[in-house]
Amino acid sequence: MRVKFILPALAEAETGNYRPIKYSLFPPLGLATLAGYLRPDDEAELFDQHVEPVTTDDEPDLVAIQVYITNAGRAYAMADDYRRRGVFVVLGGLHPTSLPGEALQHADALVLGPAHQAWPEFLRDFRAGRCRKIYTDNCRSLDDIPPVRRDLIRRRNYLVPNSIVVSRGCPQSCDFCYTRNFFAGGRQFYTAPVERTLREIAALPGRHLFFLDDNLFGAPRFARELFAGMEGMNRVFQGAATVRSLQDDSLLEAAVRAGLRSLFIGFESLNPESLAACNKAINRIEEYALTVRRLHDHGIMVNASFVFGLEADRPEVFDRTVEWALETGIETATFHLATPYPGTPFFERMEKEGRLLHRDWERYDTRHAVIRHDHMSAEELEEGYWRSYRNFYRWRSIFRSASRQRSAVKKLRHFCYTAAWKKLDLLWAAVIRLKRLPCASSLLEKVLDFS
Repeated sequence: MRVKFILPALAEAETGNYRPIKYSLFPPLGLATLAGYLRPDDEAELFDQHVEPVTTDDEPDLVAIQVYITNAGRAYAMADDYRRRGVFVVLGGLHPTSLPGEALQHADALVLGPAHQAWPEFLRDFRAGRCRKIYTDNCRSLDDIPPVRRDLIRRRNYLVPNSIVVSRGCPQSCDFCYTRNFFAGGRQFYTAPVERTLREIAALPGRHLFFLDDNLFGAPRFARELFAGMEGMNRVFQGAATVRSLQDDSLLEAAVRAGLRSLFIGFESLNPESLAACNKAINRIEEYALTVRRLHDHGIMVNASFVFGLEADRPEVFDRTVEWALETGIETATFHLATPYPGTPFFERMEKEGRLLHRDWERYDTRHAVIRHDHMSAEELEEGYWRSYRNFYRWRSIFRSASRQRSAVKKLRHFCYTAAWKKLDLLWAAVIRLKRLPCASSLLEKVLDFS
């Protein structure tokens, strides 16, 4: 059987704001994981349209397409093209799970949710010629999943080919997050066996890793065993965590000994009312600055995530957030406009109140205002969003933020890391075009470990 796995590019790829390096970071591990369920004599190909062209003029036996909300239009067009020529198409991912009725108009079958059992069940039925339209399951275990088919990943196309996922879901239940819907019907958060995870890590070349998990610290016992096993592997790694999950000093120190050098943290808002409105009250704003300082003292850089346009926000939220981030010395910041994804409590509330501006999914990218806000117009929201990026990443802001570090070495690392991420897009475009990302990966590894 010949199977073609496709990740269509997001709608942003066709805009002037598209940054090639942003979508040349990580390979599509989800599709590579699904490929692991194929038989040894099956033929598999994996295509990521962010980093390579994808054609639809071939005729594999099966096409599997991963669909996000902002690549849905492109995914549907590909699926329709294949189906017109009699090729069987199966769709899966966040968007089909949220809107199966919509997705089914463009597919022969859907695999919904995490697919640990649904995907192999679908494959059995496909081989037998008796497929159902929809496959779901309530399995919430990573004990028996096959190894990721990393042989299908063209490593030179990615800055971080050594990305890895060791858990599924998130222990939190924020109203704006897709997790609750995607993992409905079973556990919302679960981890892989530690020993198997360590074997997977040991098999990856080089030193640098990036854990793509929503919260690497979400299961403290698992995290502690993982970090203990990684100690001595001479790795440097990045990941994500919540403010509350970082309050255990001994666990944080174990992560540092294992090689932790950078964390993505969802601060979301500096407004307690906004946090409470989206069921994120677990975040305590009084802990924010202390958490950043503790991480910096351990040599860990911070990528802070903020959401603008939450219900209690006022026009001053943009400049206030940027000022706090610069004063705190955060290395990089990611800003978003509050976006209600289908299937989330946030979407249901906005729909019930008649506050959705439209259902143009390509604009549900956290860069466009898609809801009617009580205190700001759509134009004010979008202008504030872009102003925040400009103000945080202007040269004098980078110098100012870096100056908050306590040593000359950390100041230099901060400056180099932030400037490379946001101020060198033309250079990144050339590196990608010349297929030299492996060289940049080696440089990233050195910068991370420069502490």
